Amino acid sequence: MKVIICGAGQVGEQIAKHLSFEGNDVTIIDHNSKIISHLSNTLDISGVTGCASHPDILEIAGARDCDMIIAATRSDEVNMVVCQVSHSIFSIPRKIARIRSQSYLEINYSDLYRAEHLPIDVIISPEKEVAEAAVSRLETPSAFEIETFLGGEAQLIGISLDSNCPVTNTPLRQLSELFSNLNAIVLGVRRKSKLFVPEPEDQLFVGDQIYVFCTVSDRQRTLEIFGKDMKKGNRIIIVGGGNVGLHVAKTLEQKSRDKVHCKLIEKDRSQAETAADSLERTVILHGDGLDMGLLEEGNIEQADALLAVTDDDKTNLLACTRAKSSGCPLAVSLVNDSSLNSLLQPMGIDAYINPRATTVSSILRHIRHGRVRAVYSVGDAEAELIEAQVLGTSPLAGKTLKDINWPEGVLVGAIMKKDGILIPKSDTIFLEGDVITVFYRTKDIEQVEKLLEVGINFF
Repeated sequence: MKVIICGAGQVGEQIAKHLSFEGNDVTIIDHNSKIISHLSNTLDISGVTGCASHPDILEIAGARDCDMIIAATRSDEVNMVVCQVSHSIFSIPRKIARIRSQSYLEINYSDLYRAEHLPIDVIISPEKEVAEAAVSRLETPSAFEIETFLGGEAQLIGISLDSNCPVTNTPLRQLSELFSNLNAIVLGVRRKSKLFVPEPEDQLFVGDQIYVFCTVSDRQRTLEIFGKDMKKGNRIIIVGGGNVGLHVAKTLEQKSRDKVHCKLIEKDRSQAETAADSLERTVILHGDGLDMGLLEEGNIEQADALLAVTDDDKTNLLACTRAKSSGCPLAVSLVNDSSLNSLLQPMGIDAYINPRATTVSSILRHIRHGRVRAVYSVGDAEAELIEAQVLGTSPLAGKTLKDINWPEGVLVGAIMKKDGILIPKSDTIFLEGDVITVFYRTKDIEQVEKLLEVGINFF
């Protein structure tokens, strides 16, 4: 597949890395010649320097025979023009645009993106995606990472194992026997910074970070087995009143109308006033989220959780650190720079949200072949969890789990059938219409896609 990526920022670079690794013909466009030179030398891609919305630049990038264009520049307006030019001049069949400004996403203006107006096939809203991820972290405070699948009925949960875990030093096979009616499976283990897919005889140890896939109905029991609890906080402090913080506060107001008491701290006065006008029950505090006096005014010592979502990583990390030093039990930070992740545990920060990973996962969902419904990128593009529908022509249809030649290191998380969700056993039969989740290392993407019926005709 030939793909053009507009914008060589963190998202564009990560998407280019994913797609080039899979053998696609990738061209990336950016106005910064140094970045283009660097990416062309380090990745198996072509680079073009210039403005992505200019027809002559798109022509040079190969837009005439392009299958898909991804507009991920810093400007919403440039991304929109890219899609319009791609449609009107080059007839590119698939156009994806990242749109940040919430004013463009108002439901009242949804007609704007029809083919006859502004032809964008898929709109990715990073702020909305990140806000939803933040709310998920708050709902499951003992997890460092969480993503929802199968229509909200199942979740991938990242858990750090400590001395309170009662099932360490126990082979996973025995865990399956001890909890035979538990709809949960360990899909991945990170040990000493290395992520691997466990075998039945592998054991878990204190210090491991594990990725468990379970049904929502069994989530509490799953967390208890691994020494965690489901205690939710009702008193939330949000540092940062931008699009992400505002969306989180709105979501919390809607989900828990009378249970959650939320306070939002915003440094910019006009943004604070906007938040005050947009929110009903959230208390708005104007000032610096690093100001200890302001945190005390927000009763940080009595708060159940602090969520730092400003556009500055260092501010977020320091705000979380101050919250933890004041006795706040849960601190969640927005972290754009993945190189800072190693600092989180020493700083006592409980969980983080990576906007890049969240946005990349959203885009990948619309790139993967077959009837793919969701994709979640784990770690630094180390692995993925994919949700896909079994097609009648798929090699999976009509076969049992044991009859399928799965690549080494690939695990099926769960199957959603007409009568419910189950963790598959060796004799479980895959039927047409089943929705499955598959966990695999990035290097196995091509083989997994073949099992899901590869073909661009599904786009």
